[in-house]
Amino acid sequence: MPDAASPAGRTVIVTGATSGVGEATARALGAAGATIVLTGRNTDRGRCIAEAIGGGAEMHRVDLADLSSIRDFADAFADRRVDVLVNNAGVMAVPLRRTADGFEMQMGTNHLGHFALTGLLLPRITGRVVTVSSAAHLLGRIDLDDLNWERRRYDRASAYAQSKLANVMFSLELERRLAASSSPVCAVAAHPGYAATEVGSHTGTWFDKLFGFGKRVLQRTPEQGAESLVRAASDPAVRGGFIGPRWLLYGAPGPAGLARRARDRDTATRLWELSEKLTGVRFPLERPD
Repeated sequence: MPDAASPAGRTVIVTGATSGVGEATARALGAAGATIVLTGRNTDRGRCIAEAIGGGAEMHRVDLADLSSIRDFADAFADRRVDVLVNNAGVMAVPLRRTADGFEMQMGTNHLGHFALTGLLLPRITGRVVTVSSAAHLLGRIDLDDLNWERRRYDRASAYAQSKLANVMFSLELERRLAASSSPVCAVAAHPGYAATEVGSHTGTWFDKLFGFGKRVLQRTPEQGAESLVRAASDPAVRGGFIGPRWLLYGAPGPAGLARRARDRDTATRLWELSEKLTGVRFPLERPD
């Protein structure tokens, strides 16, 4: 029998797997022997990647900005086992837009979409849930009174940072609830550091300067960025926490620094409860003491 965290012989779902770090993660785990389920909106691109990965890899269309699309995908897996879920898909520093369900696009896609997907798939997950965040979480603040930017003046960079902080807080709270429920499943947060991808190069914010610096100096590929995600998904020594590059934006993956706000358990609990209310998805887990 393979190790519970080893990708060989396991079924792994990767969201946002049709480009960038998500694609690199899917290819790496597929090369290690996993059966890969790619999800995203570009089905033509996804099918080409699935064919290149081989080993039974398949592509499914999932729009994380639409709860009905997420539910349809989860229903399609009602009788299938999922060993690892990698919540990778995301949008970055986009202008103010709303999801199909009225959520601010970055919070709706990056956090609430993955929250709903995880909750709906959890009864079929046997191994681990990896949720991808960013170093930008260090700048994030959770506004529980206006999570979806309905009253505040919208700031796209701040909205992105809030969504990435929500990713980390969700993963840490999920791990606590899994432990409280004596579940064998574990939750791990990860971030790729800087990687030269299509996301974030033309945001109209200070992120553009950061990405420009990264391209000139760090020159890290999507494959290098994916190393943290692959380790979080497959290293049996990793059983929770936050995995990222040693030097924040680059370096070998290992335990990464967390913002103090990410450790705020009261806010994490309230964010969880608000996310359940907004998505209508409740997890079959005990609340930790």
